[in-house]
Amino acid sequence: MHVPQKVLTNADLEKMVETTDEWIQSRTGIRERRVAEVGTTTSDLAYEAAVEALQQAKLAAKDVELLIVATTTPDMLFPSTSCLVQQRLGATGAVGFDVSAACSGSVFAMITAQQYLLTGRYRNALVIGAEVLSSFIDWTDRSTCVLFGDGAGACVMQPVSRGGILATDMGSDGSAAEMLYMPGGGSKYPPSHSSVDQRLHFLRMNGTEVFKVAVRRMAESAKRVMADAKLTPEHVECFIPHQANTRIIEAVAKFADLPIEKVYMNLQRYGNTSAASNLIALYEAVRDGVIKRDDHVVMVAFGAGLTWGSLLLQW
Repeated sequence: MHVPQKVLTNADLEKMVETTDEWIQSRTGIRERRVAEVGTTTSDLAYEAAVEALQQAKLAAKDVELLIVATTTPDMLFPSTSCLVQQRLGATGAVGFDVSAACSGSVFAMITAQQYLLTGRYRNALVIGAEVLSSFIDWTDRSTCVLFGDGAGACVMQPVSRGGILATDMGSDGSAAEMLYMPGGGSKYPPSHSSVDQRLHFLRMNGTEVFKVAVRRMAESAKRVMADAKLTPEHVECFIPHQANTRIIEAVAKFADLPIEKVYMNLQRYGNTSAASNLIALYEAVRDGVIKRDDHVVMVAFGAGLTWGSLLLQW
């Protein structure tokens, strides 16, 4: 994983918008988040996380065959951020593309990589979730600016003889697209003086409605992968949800019958890092010994689209 050095605390936000540390923590659980310096790109964060993942996997960049970057904040609309990371890594033999599924991105990307590996077309995949959300946040909107942070997580995936990903689930609902979206910057509202004046290039969210749908969809998805893997919540050693806010996470755990003590949370330090969220949490859970060999882990995410997905793996 890799996060920017700059820390933005709730106390800092108190000086920027009308909010308080108590209000933020009581409603989200977030105490601080990391914010990239001006000029730092998503591919910069993705590269740093990728380098560490390759080192841990003892895989040379030139031997990477598939490179998938999940992001909603690409360096530019095109080329893909994966191509920029490929060039910087020297992964000249890899085919690269981006996955755009918002906060579900890293789960979608891992499932996508799994499918290619199962066919035998590729022998390994480098999957990265990376975001510089601070570039797209309206820092005058107290309902959204307190939630998000920047960061990247990465993993190397290869076929295994036992364990690995045992079950997956994905879903989408475009009818609720305007619950969480950024209207400007695409073909509908291309950049213009008017789009900037209307503040169309910032994230917009109906938090109340997103909360309701997110809880239901993530809980259903988590239960589905456990059922598909023929496992019960008692068999799951660690639950890694998308790190959106503590209220959502606690509700999902409750409805999925997963004890809260099995839930891994690090959002208090990083906020919502969207597509990077699940992989950053997985990295820290493994590093800190929360996840051990043979443990069953459920990862679940929910994001704009609306999208949701989960996977159950045996470490």
